[in-house]
Amino acid sequence: MSAQLFSGPAARPARIVRLATPLIAASLALTACGGGSSDDTSDKGAGSTSASAPAKPESWPLTGVQAPLGTTTKLDHPAIVVKMDNTEASAPQLGLSKADLVTEELVEGGLTRLAAFFYSTIPGTVGPVRSMRASDIGIVTPVKADVVTSGAAPVTISRIKKAGITFYGEGSKGFFRDNSRHAPYNLFSQLTKTITLAKQEPQTVPDYLSWGTESDFVGVEPVTQLAVPFSYSHTTQWKYDGSKYVNLNSNAKKGDEFTPDTILVLRVKIGDAGYLDPAGNPVPETKLVGTGKALVFHKGQLERATWTKSDLGSPIQLSTEAGALKIPAGHTWIELVPDNGAALTMKP
Repeated sequence: MSAQLFSGPAARPARIVRLATPLIAASLALTACGGGSSDDTSDKGAGSTSASAPAKPESWPLTGVQAPLGTTTKLDHPAIVVKMDNTEASAPQLGLSKADLVTEELVEGGLTRLAAFFYSTIPGTVGPVRSMRASDIGIVTPVKADVVTSGAAPVTISRIKKAGITFYGEGSKGFFRDNSRHAPYNLFSQLTKTITLAKQEPQTVPDYLSWGTESDFVGVEPVTQLAVPFSYSHTTQWKYDGSKYVNLNSNAKKGDEFTPDTILVLRVKIGDAGYLDPAGNPVPETKLVGTGKALVFHKGQLERATWTKSDLGSPIQLSTEAGALKIPAGHTWIELVPDNGAALTMKP
C-alpha cells in the first residue's frame, strides 16, 4: 500500500538543545588549474588530531554517537563538506561510507547532488567532486563547515564568500583527475591531504541536529520501503533491512555505501538561483530557512513532525504537537524535497 506524505497528527514529547552558529569569516578563491594525482586511500582515525584526552565520554556533533572513552571530539580541522555528483555518470562514488551525515539537494534538470559531511573520520579518495550551489549556504553554515568543490558560477561564489564559507577547488592540495573516467565526473579529492589546508586550533563543531536516544523516538507508522521524488527525473529509493536503511538506487561503490540509521525528509521551498547551467536549464535554489513539514524514518517506523530554521546559519529544529523532537544518535541522511512536489510512496 502507499501513503501520502504528510497527513495525520504529530505527537510525542522531547526537548531541543539550541545551538550557537557563528559563521566562518575566511574564504579561499577557486583556481582553474588541474590538481596532481595520488593513490593514497588511508583514513585519518576519529579523534586522531585531538589536543588532549577528555576526562569523560564526548559525543560526535554530526552523529550524536558517543566517542570512545579517552577520545576527544575537539579536532584541529572543521567539518568538511564534499559536493558530490549523484547521477549514474558518477558511479562509482567513493568515500560515502565514511561520511557522518549526508544531505541530498535538488539541482538543474531535476537531478540531485550530495553534500557529504566528514568530521569524525576523514577518508582518502572522495568524489566525484562537483560544483557548489547557493542552496549549500543553509546546509553547511550551521556547523561552520568548509566545502570541497569543483567550483561554482560567479554569482554563487560571490554569495558563498559573503556567507563567510571557506571552500577549496580544483588546483588545491589533494585534488586530482582520474583519467579512467570522463570529465566532469573524474575530479576527486584525497581528503586527508585537502583537509590539511583547514588546520585550526582544536575545537568541537556545533551539533548538526538535536541528538537523543532510542527512547526519544516514538514512531507509530510502520514504513520499511519509501520512494522520495525530487522531480520527474529522479526519485531516491530506500528500504529498511532490519538494521539500516539501504539506498536501492545508490551510485556508490559496492561496500562503500552510506547506510543511515535515520532518514529525515524535509519539505522545502524551491526558488530560482537566477542563472542557467551550460545546457540552458534554470538552476534551482533550495530555501532551507523558515518552516515546513518533516518525516522521520527510524528502525522501520515513521514519525511526522515540523521543521524550523530561523535563518540560514541556524540549526534545524524538529517538533511535534507534543513538543521538541530529538533524532536518535547515529548516521542520518537528509532529503530536501520540493514542498510542491509529488508525495512519497511508502510501504509497511
